[in-house]
Amino acid sequence: LYVTYRLKDIGLHSADLFIETYTRHNHRLWAEYHLGKITKQELRETRFKSTFIELGLQPETMPVDFEDDYVRICPTKTNLFPHAHETLQYLQSKYTLHLITNGFKEATELKTAGTKIAGYFKNIIISELIGVNKPDKAIFEHAVNLAGGEKHECIMIGDSIEADVRGALNYGMDAVYFNPLCADKPEDVPLQITHLKELTGLL
Repeated sequence: LYVTYRLKDIGLHSADLFIETYTRHNHRLWAEYHLGKITKQELRETRFKSTFIELGLQPETMPVDFEDDYVRICPTKTNLFPHAHETLQYLQSKYTLHLITNGFKEATELKTAGTKIAGYFKNIIISELIGVNKPDKAIFEHAVNLAGGEKHECIMIGDSIEADVRGALNYGMDAVYFNPLCADKPEDVPLQITHLKELTGLL
């Protein structure tokens, strides 16, 4: 999109800086969305506007269809972390897998289909459809009930400390923190992996 919309011509001279700034705002807003502080629409309306403003541009300089094009294109990207399919195949051979996501319905459906991971999961639980986001205990309880199990029989694997790991731990479910960027691990996070394949030795 940086190239398509020729953002350099309107004053955004560094693609790397644009991506870094956007990523920071996007993560911040997703954290607020996880906690129910903002809506889906507010997240979408704010993330690029905040990026443009921080980089010294007025939000009205943002191309009209920029956010819509991002939402349309992003879910079609099919790159996965290394060993994703291999690890999912291993886990599926031993456990019943379920996916819990705070992602939006249309994006989740496109992503799981495009990356060919949907078939690994018995249930794909989308917070937007349930009406409650991770880290709320209610979505974990919903998932456990849907699975027909008990929380002590389940383990949550996720890359968000707050939404995935602390959400599960606060509910009473074990959790593994997927930390591919090797960020500092908080003391209250008991287990972490930095590569997906580590799960084959852990579980």
